[in-house]
Amino acid sequence: MLLGAGHCGHGALSVVFGSWWREHSCPGRAGGAVPGRATGHGAPLQYLGRPLSKERSMHATPGSSSRDSWGSQTGFILAAVGSAVGLGNMWRFSYVASQGGGAAFVLLYLGLVAVIGIPLMTSEFVVGRLAQVSPVKALPMLGGRKWTPLGWMFVFAGLIILSYYSVIAGWTMRYAWEAVSSGLPADTEAYFNAAASGSQAIGWHVAFMALTIIIVAGGIKRGIERTAVILMPVLFVILAGLAVYSFFLTGSREGYAFYLNPNLGNVFDPQIIGAAAGQAFFSLSLGMGALITFASYLKGSNNLAKEATIVALADFSVAFMAGLVVFPIVFTFGLQNQLGESSLGALFISLPAGFASMGAAGKFVGAAFFIMLFFAALTSAISLLEVVVSAIVDSFGMARRAVAITMGTIIAIIGIPSALSLDFLGAADALVGSFLLILGGFFTAIFVGYVVLDKVDAELAIGLPNKSMRKAWAFMVRYVAPPILLGVLYLLIAPTWQAVRTLVGLGN
Repeated sequence: MLLGAGHCGHGALSVVFGSWWREHSCPGRAGGAVPGRATGHGAPLQYLGRPLSKERSMHATPGSSSRDSWGSQTGFILAAVGSAVGLGNMWRFSYVASQGGGAAFVLLYLGLVAVIGIPLMTSEFVVGRLAQVSPVKALPMLGGRKWTPLGWMFVFAGLIILSYYSVIAGWTMRYAWEAVSSGLPADTEAYFNAAASGSQAIGWHVAFMALTIIIVAGGIKRGIERTAVILMPVLFVILAGLAVYSFFLTGSREGYAFYLNPNLGNVFDPQIIGAAAGQAFFSLSLGMGALITFASYLKGSNNLAKEATIVALADFSVAFMAGLVVFPIVFTFGLQNQLGESSLGALFISLPAGFASMGAAGKFVGAAFFIMLFFAALTSAISLLEVVVSAIVDSFGMARRAVAITMGTIIAIIGIPSALSLDFLGAADALVGSFLLILGGFFTAIFVGYVVLDKVDAELAIGLPNKSMRKAWAFMVRYVAPPILLGVLYLLIAPTWQAVRTLVGLGN
């Protein structure tokens, strides 16, 4: 989910620009029996030596029948896709791919999604559905009280990330409004400088947070699910339409070549591998508890590994298609000299200049593009606020609406420094939006792979009875994800230290 100037040097801003169903419940949840949780003779299924019904009864108590839930499988999947699809999908993936080996980088990225992203996403889904509570309660419930700090780290990360993400999202909201109403001005750099910081940035930041609060306060079905079911299909339609339009631009061939020309040499660069691993991780909304939180509202017995794969592929599709939109525009209107690591410049200065060069069609294309960006930002922001709200509601029994308003207001206030200073925004992202999320993902892998593997395996088996596939998943979580994430953490040490110095006022 974030924005920034470069994975290994400037944070997850390098990524964001840079994630129902059952009518009857099993014991421990509301309602009667669930198909697939018991044998045909009425005896409890057993995995790894534990009776499944007893396991779920022991650990699902906090998820009472009064807990909100998704209205459909489609609603859950679209909400999870909305959490994963963010501003980073619209630029950062495309640029890193163009610099990191083109089509070869895309294959490397997909491989890392397969060995890190999908296994960890599946793990978060399973932990959430098993516990039926937010991470701050789920982790100690399943693994002991010593895991409580990790749950609160997720909350802290979501709170801080949303505080500055909302500032960037406010820009997309303003650009979308201007593009639809009066059209974007010709001097795109001056317009961005006025919009990106100061009182105007604060105003749009607050407006965006207010909209996010309203949606989250509405609950899972009436707020989050309803929004995702409407916005995500529209986002995909807009993106597909823009990709078709870009195909017919005169610079499409050069743009596609820049984007996808294979270069195997770059793929073996450790920095490129680190960038691909970080992109695969950040882009899927991992390491912040959002997917655990969303899955805690599940009441079904679906194949969570399959649904994690669907979400990951949908997220990749958006990122890949965005490159098919962006680079033909860049090369058609001679903007390639402005290409660089800055997502800010590409999205808010260079591309609007390209739209302005299109003539009458430019207003329509520009409006569609920034509406799409706004939708992507909003669905990601919703998941971030839900992490915070769900934790407070589950921990203290407070009303959702009051918590959403209170915490949303606090987050809006915390975001004011980011609205006033791009340097502060970038430093906060490098510290929290990069390092802390990777750290959270590492400890999630340790928690699932070494602390609660038997419980999680039993839950996963409900929808995935294939034992070989579950063994492969466990191998990835235990032996593949942790060392790769440690490697990415190592690459982030220098930029994280610089971010700390910036935040405390020491500068360079």
